Amino acid sequence: MTEVLLTENIDGVRRITLNRPDSYNSLTVELKERLIEAFRSAAADNSVRAVVLTGAGKAFCAGQDLKEHISQLDSGDSTPMRTVEEHYNPLIRAITTLPKPVIAAVNGVAAGAGASIAYACDLRIAAENAKFVMSFADVGLSTDSGASWTLPRLIGYGRAMELLLLGEAVTAEAAERMGMVNRVVPRDEAVDNATELAGRMATGPTSAYARIKETMLAAAAEGLDETLAVEAGAQNQCGGTRDHREAVDAFVAKRSPEFTGQ
Repeated sequence: MTEVLLTENIDGVRRITLNRPDSYNSLTVELKERLIEAFRSAAADNSVRAVVLTGAGKAFCAGQDLKEHISQLDSGDSTPMRTVEEHYNPLIRAITTLPKPVIAAVNGVAAGAGASIAYACDLRIAAENAKFVMSFADVGLSTDSGASWTLPRLIGYGRAMELLLLGEAVTAEAAERMGMVNRVVPRDEAVDNATELAGRMATGPTSAYARIKETMLAAAAEGLDETLAVEAGAQNQCGGTRDHREAVDAFVAKRSPEFTGQ
């Protein structure tokens, strides 16, 4: 049987590939469980210092597998949406709290939960042919996978509400203009570009990246005083790392630092 999820290690980068190309990498229970496991594994593996998430074939991820969902509805399942709590919520927490940078290489369409997963990543590299579609309302559903939290923080409340209510597709070029993605690259180059960027970050101060993610999450949910307290704690942690001392020594010696991630 074909593996629904592929992982590959490249010089400190773990590349995770959704591998259901015939179904535009739509999310089955099996794939969601494998994704959660993959991100938790990357978090626990000290040899992994950056992660790239992408999709096989022409799509990044078309969101929930509707064929599987329809079979659940037809079966009379009394809680067909429990996958939100069982799978999507843990997955988004695993991505956003991963103490290493996560880069989405959006190689094609990203729809529904697939787009939401890209928004949860720290950076997004989109191929010029990529499209983002918030298709929840089109199938009579509300948001999930953190979209109502992440998308307004990327592009603002008004634009996010427009996309969620109208479900109109956003091209890669438009996504870059509104801040939804960080970079747009030529067709078929998103994965290589994201992997190269992740490779650069894999040689960087991993602990500092982790603390930056921590402070950004806190700032998005807390007031100024609480955020200042989180920042102070994060700086105290970073100040005691080998990477901080190496960076200071390198600056004084006028050389490039060699970070170990510790």
